[in-house]
Amino acid sequence: MSLSHWEVALDSGAVRGRVSDDVAVFHAIPYAAAPQGPGRFAAPQPPARWPDVRDATVPGPTAPQPQRGAFGELDMSPYFGSGWVPGEEYLSVDVWTPAGRHADLPVMVFVHGGGFSAGSTRSPLYDGTAFARDGVVLVTVNYRLNVAGFLHLPDAPDNRGLLDVLAALRWVSRNITAFGGDPTNVTVFGQSAGATLIAALLADPRVDGLVRRAILQSGSGTGAFSRNQAKLVTRQLALRLGVPGTATALAAMSDADLVSACSALAGLDLTVDGTPDPLMGLSPFSVVADEQPAAALARGRAEGVDLLLGTNSDEGRLYVISGATTWKDVHDTAAMMSPEPAKTVAAHRQTRPDASAREIRAALLTEGLFGSGTRALARAHPPHNTYRYEFTWQSSELGAAHVMELPFVFDLPHLPTLSGHGKLFGTAVPPPDLARRMHGAWVRFAMTGAPGWPAYGEHGVGMRIGDTWQEATDSA
Repeated sequence: MSLSHWEVALDSGAVRGRVSDDVAVFHAIPYAAAPQGPGRFAAPQPPARWPDVRDATVPGPTAPQPQRGAFGELDMSPYFGSGWVPGEEYLSVDVWTPAGRHADLPVMVFVHGGGFSAGSTRSPLYDGTAFARDGVVLVTVNYRLNVAGFLHLPDAPDNRGLLDVLAALRWVSRNITAFGGDPTNVTVFGQSAGATLIAALLADPRVDGLVRRAILQSGSGTGAFSRNQAKLVTRQLALRLGVPGTATALAAMSDADLVSACSALAGLDLTVDGTPDPLMGLSPFSVVADEQPAAALARGRAEGVDLLLGTNSDEGRLYVISGATTWKDVHDTAAMMSPEPAKTVAAHRQTRPDASAREIRAALLTEGLFGSGTRALARAHPPHNTYRYEFTWQSSELGAAHVMELPFVFDLPHLPTLSGHGKLFGTAVPPPDLARRMHGAWVRFAMTGAPGWPAYGEHGVGMRIGDTWQEATDSA
């Protein structure tokens, strides 16, 4: 190791990372072969060995995806990063680790969100410097998205993006000791779609032995599509492209054509056989499963895994920031989550009699997308090693909306792209110790299996995290 670079030998070849302020970072290390042509719809394969030292000092390509840099006038670039950066070897990981020779450090593997359609490791919010500073080896994962990652196809394995994350975890198990990490102490954590992916991972026996702990931020244990729902998406995409809905037919299409065709799926009604869309129209892509992950955990899957999970108090406000909201919109939203939408709306209005249609719809989305599915997962897992939280800090325009906790988990509230008009924080100034405490709780959980407050237990104990920290029961 020199003052500015560090070379590490891995099972596929050596890589050279960059060292700065006692933190070493390695970008764009392939954990699987480049998914090209028909391989875009196949299970991930091991990467080819490279004979020379591979430069890992600059970020690499990202998965094909639509551009999603803003929600209305809200700048979402800190979350979505660079968007689609073309290149073949996008099934890759970034690694942050304390510089020098260390051993047996806890490992955290982050799975990004983005509605199963967008996102990458290149988001500014996923800089792992603070984790490495605090003695953690952090790994962030790119995986296949939208059509390549999650479209149900009769002649291809389902959930290819999930298979990618499994392949990345196997890569961690084989290689993380070279970065000073302990392969027996791995915490996988994710946000939004990334958290819902982790719920599906915990329900999958193939993850056994790869993960010791898991953190789910604003995900769901009931967010999987049934096969019939997934087939509906496939039929609609095939109609848009004018080809059969098979991997064989789609293999001839370019990545750009596949991504462009996703626009035809917006607003697709996925209510099938009386089963509502678990994502309430938020995304036409999700994991496909015969049962919801929460049901698998209730049968004892992953009972030895320590689990930390929670939501933000105003998740749904992110999705109602643009356009007018009518009471018909509120009723239609309630109908996606309840067989008695009028009663559901009335109950929400009774508890918030002065709330506008926009505020009631945001509350419904908070509950339907994240609240109920997170509670189902918490109640399915053994209570003695389950921990709950609710993030409550209020930004000036969005409150504690979806994605608002991420800068605090990564100890990055100082990023200039977060504050100001049209930014996530708006004009609000976070408490000076909020990021330190929240980031510290995540690190403590990865190190010990406990974040610093009591387990969920039989009384449903959780921590409300905001301007103040307060224990509460049945944390939402």
